[in-house]
Amino acid sequence: MRRNLFLGVLLVALAFALGCTNKKSNNPLANVGSKQPDKVLFDRSMDAMKHNHFDVARMTLQTLINTYPDSEFIARAKLAVADSWYAEGGTTAMQQAEIQYKDFKTFFPNMPEAAEAQLKVADIHYQQMEKPDRDFTHAEKAEEEYRALIQEYPDSKLVPKAKQRLREVQEVLAQREFNIGQFYYLRMAYPAAIARLQTLIDRYPLYSGADQALFLLGRTYEAEIEVVRKNTRFSEADKGKMIERLTKNAADAYARIITRYPAMDRAVDAKTRLEAMHQPVPRPTRKMLEQNKREEASRQEASLMAKGMGTFERGPDVSKAAHVGEPTLVDPEPQTAMQVVNTLAGGGAGGDSNVSATIVNGNVAPNQEAPRSDNTATGTAAATDAAAGIADPNELKPNVSQGTENLPPLQQSNELDNGGGAPAGGSSAKASSSSSSEEMGDISSSKKKKKKGLARLKPF
Repeated sequence: MRRNLFLGVLLVALAFALGCTNKKSNNPLANVGSKQPDKVLFDRSMDAMKHNHFDVARMTLQTLINTYPDSEFIARAKLAVADSWYAEGGTTAMQQAEIQYKDFKTFFPNMPEAAEAQLKVADIHYQQMEKPDRDFTHAEKAEEEYRALIQEYPDSKLVPKAKQRLREVQEVLAQREFNIGQFYYLRMAYPAAIARLQTLIDRYPLYSGADQALFLLGRTYEAEIEVVRKNTRFSEADKGKMIERLTKNAADAYARIITRYPAMDRAVDAKTRLEAMHQPVPRPTRKMLEQNKREEASRQEASLMAKGMGTFERGPDVSKAAHVGEPTLVDPEPQTAMQVVNTLAGGGAGGDSNVSATIVNGNVAPNQEAPRSDNTATGTAAATDAAAGIADPNELKPNVSQGTENLPPLQQSNELDNGGGAPAGGSSAKASSSSSSEEMGDISSSKKKKKKGLARLKPF
């Protein structure tokens, strides 16, 4: 009896085991090697992109997006569509990529990949930047997009890269402003030159030629002093007031070179000009001297081959951009030539229009197009300098074809003494200091660098 019962239980257990085995083998969902259809489509699109079949990849991704709107791969699929346009390259593809990246940011603003999408948008314009004397549309857009990334995603790991790219973009924009300011100076449109150079200094303090811009700004104010002195329409009292304002502005420009850029080439020349004008010569703080040295040490110099190939390349040379310091995130209000004229006339926005027009030698220069290397009507600043016969940076003069005598050339600057320098001509003015307790630096230890190669032909 017991034996029959045991056999019965054994047969039932064997039948149950066989039934489970058959059921498992016939269930396709139980196969661990099977994949979900949205995952299959995504993997297929990634494989197509890997082999540069961008059209196939985009069609596959679009099928995934339309067919499975609730899939966990939707966000990655939308980003992959933008990446396919970006990888394809070309003007049209880049435009489509920008649209897709911005679309991704709209739908998924809180995902970590949103910062990556914003960086790609900025990089699209960065890669299409042109030289400073050409179209600056992409440079301005790149500046705007990099600033947006830094401000919208301050905790992203991509912020350091965005800041460096922003420094390089601002180097290009600053060089453009300098070229235009020098262009106006050589044509004796001094208020227009002052407006451009002052805007440059306020917006781009990390510019590699900031000391040159400030030095040219001081020279422009001095040139305007000569115009006022020779003008017979002003009374002596009016002349004295305008010359006093212009002298102060020139001295401020030279002093800023010494206090903010003491390690750069024009610091010694700025000290010489202040002494010649009988103005106080400031001394930089040790902290500012060290900061400026770090900025200069971070810059790179393009190789001779890179300089030669740069002539045939569309993009600008950004090797001189600083690699330290905070780039400007908010632009200060730009100055205009008319604002400068009204300020110099002493009347503010409601100044005397007759005095304002006279102070620029009867010709208020409007804003003009930036000088271009392919424009025979304007030409580059270098071509203008060559036409004016300028060979030495200390002998930069305006074009004399407009009827005003040349400014006297600056004296060659020698290395100055360590005492900060007393003003020339026995003046009793003393060097000012920002704080009596703050350790001060000295510019006398920074020797002027001799320019090499083609750089010797550049006046500023």
